[in-house]
Amino acid sequence: MNKWTNNNFHEWRVHKVGSGTRNRFASNAGKNLGSLIKKSKRFKNKAFLKNATLVGLACFLFFLFFSIIAFAWVGRDLPDPNALSVRNIEQTTKIYDRTGEHVLYEIHGGQNRTLIKLEEIPDVMKWATIATEDQRFYKHKGFNPVRIIKGVVVGTLFGGRAQGGSTITQQLVKNAILSNERTVTRKIKELILSIEIERRFSKDEILQLYLNEIPYGSTNYGVEAAAQSYFGISVREVNLAQAATLAAFPKAPTRYLNDPALLKSRRNIILQMMTDEGYISKHQADEAAGQEVEIKQRVANITAPHFVFYIKEQLVDQYGERLVEEGGLKVITTIDWEMQNSAQEIVSRHVDEFGEKLGFSNAALVAIDPKNAQILTMVGSHDYFDEESDGAVNVATRPRQPGSSFKPMVYTAGFIKGYTPNTILFDAVTKFSTDAVQYTPHNYDLREHGPVTIRKALQGSLNIPAVKMLYLAGINNVLDFAEDLGYTTLSDRSRYGLSLVLGGGEVTLLEHTNAYAVFANNGEYNAPVGMLKVEDTEGKTLYEWSESDGKRVLEPKYAAMISNVLSDNGSRAYVFGQNSKLQLGSRPVAAKSGTTNDFKDSWVLGYTPSLAAGVWGGNNNSTAMVRGAGGSTVAAPIWNEFMKKALENKPIEQFPSVEIPITGKPIIDGQLPVQTIEIDRYTGKLATQYTPQSFREVLRCANLHSILYYVDKSNPLGDPPAQPENDPQYTLWEDGVKNWLAKVNESADSEFSNLKNCTVPTQEDDVHTIQNQPSITIVSPAENGTIATRQILIDVETTSPRATRRVDYFLDGIYIGGTSIRPYSISAQVPPSFAKGFHTLKATVYDDVDNSASSERIVNIASDYYESAARLVDPRPGQTIEKINDAYTIAIEVPDPATVSSITITSENHLTGFMDLIAEIAVNGNIIVTSPWILPDGGTYAITISAYDALGGILSQESAVVNIVSPYTSVLPQEDTAPENTTTPA
Repeated sequence: MNKWTNNNFHEWRVHKVGSGTRNRFASNAGKNLGSLIKKSKRFKNKAFLKNATLVGLACFLFFLFFSIIAFAWVGRDLPDPNALSVRNIEQTTKIYDRTGEHVLYEIHGGQNRTLIKLEEIPDVMKWATIATEDQRFYKHKGFNPVRIIKGVVVGTLFGGRAQGGSTITQQLVKNAILSNERTVTRKIKELILSIEIERRFSKDEILQLYLNEIPYGSTNYGVEAAAQSYFGISVREVNLAQAATLAAFPKAPTRYLNDPALLKSRRNIILQMMTDEGYISKHQADEAAGQEVEIKQRVANITAPHFVFYIKEQLVDQYGERLVEEGGLKVITTIDWEMQNSAQEIVSRHVDEFGEKLGFSNAALVAIDPKNAQILTMVGSHDYFDEESDGAVNVATRPRQPGSSFKPMVYTAGFIKGYTPNTILFDAVTKFSTDAVQYTPHNYDLREHGPVTIRKALQGSLNIPAVKMLYLAGINNVLDFAEDLGYTTLSDRSRYGLSLVLGGGEVTLLEHTNAYAVFANNGEYNAPVGMLKVEDTEGKTLYEWSESDGKRVLEPKYAAMISNVLSDNGSRAYVFGQNSKLQLGSRPVAAKSGTTNDFKDSWVLGYTPSLAAGVWGGNNNSTAMVRGAGGSTVAAPIWNEFMKKALENKPIEQFPSVEIPITGKPIIDGQLPVQTIEIDRYTGKLATQYTPQSFREVLRCANLHSILYYVDKSNPLGDPPAQPENDPQYTLWEDGVKNWLAKVNESADSEFSNLKNCTVPTQEDDVHTIQNQPSITIVSPAENGTIATRQILIDVETTSPRATRRVDYFLDGIYIGGTSIRPYSISAQVPPSFAKGFHTLKATVYDDVDNSASSERIVNIASDYYESAARLVDPRPGQTIEKINDAYTIAIEVPDPATVSSITITSENHLTGFMDLIAEIAVNGNIIVTSPWILPDGGTYAITISAYDALGGILSQESAVVNIVSPYTSVLPQEDTAPENTTTPA
């Protein structure tokens, strides 16, 4: 490596110019002295020398006297050198995480300074500084005479400003005590103070003061602040290349900071100087010169920036701006270092990956320890330095509309008043009377779910029941409760109406998360805590957080109640599905999402007993996201990933057990006034043992009203209202129930289709009686008669008080045929599966309302069994099919598919005799063939399958009688049996 660079050469050239000038002075002086000797030849040498000595002594005394007078005059108002040790040096306030091991940020005013002891500074940093600034530091007494002569005398004689040449001691005086004006007078002061400082302080003390005092560019004063600002590390950790780089800054901080190439060149010069002075080897210098050293310039070394400035604001309020920026405070905060970094990474990544697709550019996250309200994480935006999305704005402390995430506060206020998670509210489109116009809320999916429990309504995020609960609980009661939970943004009560429950008020993410933390803390409120300890620069404690009992704002039973509901994943599955991002698998967690109606804000708040976290997603400028983007799609994935990461390897905690009170009021306890009965469809009266299955109907008879019919909202556990119509909402709520009931009764697909507003009948079926039963006798074949072929000719005699409708025939219980034509005789085929021998033949007669009677004969089948070409596998004879689905699959076995070309399937309605072709199936070599059967209305049907060969000849025929019934479905809201619906809710 070339020893002399351009800058080296510049310094060398200046040195040479100085030396040459000094030689010219010496030359001129020689010439004058020679002339004087020539003129004095007439004197004797001895006399001359004596006189010259006297003259020189006189000049020296005069110069000495003049210097003393000048120094005394210049130094008459010098500062006290002791100011170096007693003055107040601006020091940086450090903000730490909760362990005190990680610095989040250093707050400073005009000077960012962190003091450090000399023994903590690595030798390479000391050597680099001494090599470039003052190579004779440990040898001189505060000043370098040669450099003084060059800097002052030469500058004065040749005009211009006084030149440099200051030692480390002089630079310390200039920066710490005097101004930095460049005049001879200031130089004299600097010289005097330097001598005095050298007398009072050791060299190591002076070097320590220098390395803590000198400016290193920007607002960084002292080598420790510079190392942290530019490299993100303490000066204790700098390597040789970094040390030489730092040592370059004091000469021209701004110039080098703005010119990386020039800074690198200066660094390499310093490395060469260190080599020349013997501090390092040439190999070390070359190796360091080859390293790239990155200088960072921004709000450097800051973690959790939004939280840091949230804490700074509190510090300034308490201690004042000057102490915070210059006092060197040590602040231990509540931030969990690992959790904070994880949260920031997750938030930033989700915004980057999904923001454009879903139309959101920002997100924020807050996590709190519920037991003490300590803030563990505060991510105020996806990127503090993103100016385009106003990243520096702390969304965690800015009011935003919470959407449905405010509903738990309303329902909890309802629990306090006496309602329970089992209380039934009608989710039916309802108009609400307000001071202005009527208000008609709708659910996110625009559906109506009828009577639902509070549990199901809250977990499904249904809007209509939530507005009803706000009315029942009382707006002022809800706002009072919100104040108890710590909300400070809902103070103007005149602004809020029934839309409050749907997020009509504004809340901050910090206060919203802390309110949920109250639920996790069994109803005890603690104000959010950000600082654990504050110390001054001498280690004196100015503030220290201490554990204290929180304020009881909610009885534990109500906190347990809302936690029980919010952690019930099964109750939200009918809307969100079983595997939504609002659950954590086997770990119990209470959670609620929220979305504003205009898709401007998305939220998820949730908690375990030891961690509460809230997430907001959207756009700072309040522009709408993509339609349909909401809490479950924007905020929930962030919240879910954060919670899983934060709770990883942590023990699974259970919420407190809860007892849902039984109030004795059916509507509050989850019981609709519905009575399930079986009636005779023909008479509408109660079914009896004689009522045939075909005429039985399950009826849910109800006396349905809105909850205002059953409870007085001012005292829900008291007597029912004598005149419910006096409530201003009553008529509108009743209309909602009536309109809903009319709509579901018109829909055959509704689970409520057989729910009627009716009175339970008291009379029994008087048509299906013993007296009305018909009679039947088998005339032929005779008892124990022999049937020679596979064909049976059957004759019967029948009588009936009512009109006879049909007669069916069975062999060993298997349907073999039927007729509705008088005299009801038939020729029936014996099924192939029947072996020869004795079998039971039965004939059953039905009248017009299915009153029936039967007659039996034992007959002997003489012909051999033969293989049926097709056997009905499903349904089985006599099977009852519940009409749960629209279709039922008929299955047929074909033992020898090579002989069977096709199969037909028919059904016959026993009540009407109507025959319907279900299907014609090509066998195509299959052993099992199937066909869907679109199930008809309830009743008795005969299914017949007929197998044909390729020429259309019938090979075999087989029948089975089955009953079709409508399933019974409870109208009582059952969260654990609710059908899954993948519609994305608010």
